[in-house]
Amino acid sequence: MNSIPVVTKNILIINVLCFFGSVVAAKYGIDLNDLLGLHFFLASDFNPAQLITYMFMHAGFQHIFFNMFAVWMFGRTLEQVWGPKRFLFYYILCGIGAGLVQEGVQYIQYVTELANYEGVNTGVAVIPMAEYLNLMTTVGASGAVYAILLAFGMLFPNSQMFVFPIPFPIKAKYFVMGYAALEIYLGFGSSADGIAHFAHLGGMIFGFILIMYWRKKNNNGQFYY
Repeated sequence: MNSIPVVTKNILIINVLCFFGSVVAAKYGIDLNDLLGLHFFLASDFNPAQLITYMFMHAGFQHIFFNMFAVWMFGRTLEQVWGPKRFLFYYILCGIGAGLVQEGVQYIQYVTELANYEGVNTGVAVIPMAEYLNLMTTVGASGAVYAILLAFGMLFPNSQMFVFPIPFPIKAKYFVMGYAALEIYLGFGSSADGIAHFAHLGGMIFGFILIMYWRKKNNNGQFYY
C-alpha cells in the first residue's frame, strides 16, 4: 500500500479495522453498528459524534468492499491533486453533510408518517415509537464516497471510464450525472429498500458546494475544469 497516499490509505485501514472489529464484537453480543451508527436525532440513542463515526461502520462485506474500492480507485487521485489536508476535510465534511441530509429526510418521514402514532406495526409486532426511532440507524461511507465520485467527475470530466455492464467507455461527467439521476429516482421510488439514497445525494450536494466555493476562492481553478 506504499503507492497509496496517506489519507486514502488510512481511510481504508480504519474502515477495515472497524468492520472486523464489529464482527468480533458481535460474537460477544456487542452491536457496534448500533453504538456508532447514526441514529435519528429524536431517538434516545442519538449522539452528535455519530455524524462522524457512522461513516466508518458498514452493514456487511459487500457494503464495505464497494465503498472502499471506490475510495481506493478515485480517492487517491483526488488526494494527489488536492493534497492530504484538503482531501481529508472534503471527505469528512461531505460524510457529515450526507448524515445531516439523512437526518432531515428521516424527520420529514417522522412528521408526515409517524408523529401521530404511539407505535409502529412492523408486520411482526407493534413496536413502541421510542423503540422504533432507535431502529432508524444509518451506517456506511457511501455519502462521502458519492462526494468523491462527484469530485472526480468535476476535476476530470472527460476521463474515459469502463463501467460494468456497459460495453463501451463513458466520460466521467456522464457517469456522475447518471449516478445522481439514479439516486434521485431510487430515493423517491424505493423508500423501503433499506438504502439511504438521499444520504448519497447529500454527500454529492455538499461536495458540489465545497468544490464551487474552492473554485471561486482559489486561483487554482484549472484543477476544477
